[in-house]
Amino acid sequence: MDMARHPTVELLAIDMDGTLLDPGHKITPRVKDAVHAAMALGVKLVLASGRPITGLLPYLDELGIHGADDYCIAYNGAVVQNIGTGENVVEFTLDVSDYRYCAAVARELGVHFHGLGNNRMYTPDRDISPFSVADSHITRAPLSYRTLDDIEPGIRFPKLMMIDEQSRLDAAIKRLPPEIFDRFSVLKSSPTFLDIFDKRAGKGPSLATLASRLGIPRENVMALGDHENDIAMLEFAGTGVAMGNAIPEVKAAARFETTTNAEGGVADAIERFILDRKNVHS
Repeated sequence: MDMARHPTVELLAIDMDGTLLDPGHKITPRVKDAVHAAMALGVKLVLASGRPITGLLPYLDELGIHGADDYCIAYNGAVVQNIGTGENVVEFTLDVSDYRYCAAVARELGVHFHGLGNNRMYTPDRDISPFSVADSHITRAPLSYRTLDDIEPGIRFPKLMMIDEQSRLDAAIKRLPPEIFDRFSVLKSSPTFLDIFDKRAGKGPSLATLASRLGIPRENVMALGDHENDIAMLEFAGTGVAMGNAIPEVKAAARFETTTNAEGGVADAIERFILDRKNVHS
């Protein structure tokens, strides 16, 4: 595409795992420099992740995103928070009855389950999944075991998750009851994570809400991602960019493709579309 004819990027939404972060869950110096260069040009940067806000805070701090006009998209878009004020401008949550229903489905299918609420992770599994333990560590959400009878009735859950080995989880997904798709949005955020959340939520709808709030037209929005939960966001953005390590469905949905997260794909995309250097192909 001719760079001179490409719309000016005003809002840049970046997925975290598999996109902004390298395989070691770090922001490389080159990617950080590119992000800061974009921000210096006035581009509004928004981290858009399936993680809870606790799992975004260290990276927001590292990038210097903490002002009263800064936002993040968390829990796959179930929450959009003003970082400076703590105000949630989008908040779609599930209740304990939803938690119990999905936990029962997971148990019937033979996969592990946990839910995120009150800045904690709750699981009804006595044999707690190592994936839950690892996710708790990465997202800085304390992990609590509660039986289904003992879960506190007032907890609201931005996101529920079925988690397990990829082959076991994929087999379970094929056996999910139709009702679960009628009640919730259900999609994978990684090979071992199946996310379940309110149908009104999603990275795409929340990015659209945020862009409208900021007065930025969609053609001036750029988004980068790698997995199924990023598709709606890439489809909304005027410049949707799939990572080189993205699943095929994401590459099909995106207009452009950059290099992998191990190769600094975010930096390549920023250099092409914001800093006027051509490193990304359509």
